[in-house]
Parts: sequence; structure tokens; C-alpha cells
Amino acid sequence: MADIDDPHGSRGRLESIFNDPSFPWARRLQLATIVEMKLLIDLAAPAVTVYVLNYIMSMSTQIFSGHLGNLELAAASLGNNGIQIFAYGLMLGMGSAVETLCGQAYGAHKYEMLGIYLQRSTILLMATGVPLAVIYAFSRPILVLLGQSSEIAKAASIFVYGLIPQIFAYAANFPIQKFLQAQSIVAPSAYISTATVAVHLLLSWLAVYKLGLGLLGASLVLSLSWWIVVIAQFVYIVTSQRCRFTWTGFSWQAFSGLPEFLKLSTASAVMLCLETWYYQILVLIAGLLDHPQVALDALSVW
Repeated sequence: MADIDDPHGSRGRLESIFNDPSFPWARRLQLATIVEMKLLIDLAAPAVTVYVLNYIMSMSTQIFSGHLGNLELAAASLGNNGIQIFAYGLMLGMGSAVETLCGQAYGAHKYEMLGIYLQRSTILLMATGVPLAVIYAFSRPILVLLGQSSEIAKAASIFVYGLIPQIFAYAANFPIQKFLQAQSIVAPSAYISTATVAVHLLLSWLAVYKLGLGLLGASLVLSLSWWIVVIAQFVYIVTSQRCRFTWTGFSWQAFSGLPEFLKLSTASAVMLCLETWYYQILVLIAGLLDHPQVALDALSVW
């Protein structure tokens, strides 16, 4: 299992550099730093690419919505950043617990537990998605209760209805991402996200310009794009030789230890939600200004 323990061969190179007496100490440190930086770039660059491309999908949906009119842009901004960002932060935070547990299991060579943690987290996040879907369904009265314009709230609720499938895509996507990252498998997700963005732009153009599906069509395309990412990543996990020890199929063991897993996931979610709520509150405050359409449009462009 040497390819699992050290897939990039960096450990062997670092040891050979530090143990080579033919080089002075300063030279060995320099060479080791180069090897370590290359390893970090190989891991970090694809991971950064994934998050940037995921954001581009949401941003492009708002851009297409803006082409429908000022009201639609304000509605997309309020729905995407006033409602949806809460689910994003909650799901990403809860899914991050998988990274901790998978990293520990990976280091302890309990490779089969990574697949169990992946399934356990997905079960919990799917269950969490149900009350979130209820919130999405009642987004219009919730936004009006928060003081938002009734006209914008109505349009935003239409946009949010199309994002309900996205909730459950989040529930599967974030555990999968953390499962792969714990094994230093990051490049496939970057390739998948790159291809999905291209498909997303094409489908958004068709939905908005050719089929005239409006806000609902734009948000449904965004949900579909997230599900494409999820399905493609899962197919990779099932078929890739790199995951043959960490994914051994579905197991009833995933349903055990759920309360403890929920406690860890909740703590992780709270930390991330506190970060995303700042921007969410800013968007909601912008909707309370004298000219909410202009304020939300400007904030969306910014």
C-alpha cells in the first residue's frame, strides 16, 4: 500500500535529501523546501480551483438572472446570498467533520473507515436538508417577515424554489470532497468542476435565452450542475483504483454512531456558519434600504 501511504513519493525524497551527507546543511534545507512547496502546490492548487469554480457557477447564475431585469437580479442576490448561503455554510461546516475523521483513519491505516465516515456524514446531511428544504419552501413569508420588499421577496422565493435540489447536492458533495482530500486526491475534483462550469454556462444560456424559463430555470440549472459534480465524483470514487481500499461499498455500519457524529458535525458547522452569516446579514440589511432593488443589484455586482 505504498502508493496510498505516500502517493507523491515526497516522503522518500525528503528523507534522501536530509540523509545525504554530500550536501551541506543549508543546501539540504533548500532542496527539501523545494520538494515540500511542490507537494503543497500540487495539493492546494486543485483544491483552490474547485472552490473558485463552484463560486463561479453561483456567480454566473446571478449574472444570467441580471440579464432578465433589475428585479430578477435583486431577487437572485437575495435568494442566493440571503437564503442559500445559510445552507451552504451549514452543509460545508457539517461536511468538514469528515475531513478530521478521515484524516485520522487514514493516518491509522484504517482505510475502510473512510468510506463509512463518508456514508455516515451523507446520511446526516441529507436529514439536515429536509428542514432546510422547508425553510426554502417558506422563503417568501420569511423574507417579508425580515422586512424585505414583498415584490422582491416574491421573485426571490421563485429563485429559491429551484435551489431546493441543490441542498441535497450539498449534502452529498461536501462529504465526498473531504473524503477525497483526506487521501490527497484533489485533481479529479478540479477537472470535474471545470467541465461542469462549461456545461452550466451552456445550460444557463439555453434556460434563460432560448427556453425563457426565467428565474426558476436559472436556479434549477444551478441545482442540476451541482448534482453533475456529485455524480461524477462518486463515479470516480467507485471506479478509481486509488479509492479501492477506502471505498468498499455501502455498509449498514454507516447508521451506527450517528449521535456522536452529529455532535462533531454540529460543532464544525457552527464555526463556519458564523463566518457566512456576516455576509448574509449584510445582504438582508441591503434589502431594508430605501431603494432595495438598486441596493441588492449593486451588492450583487460588487
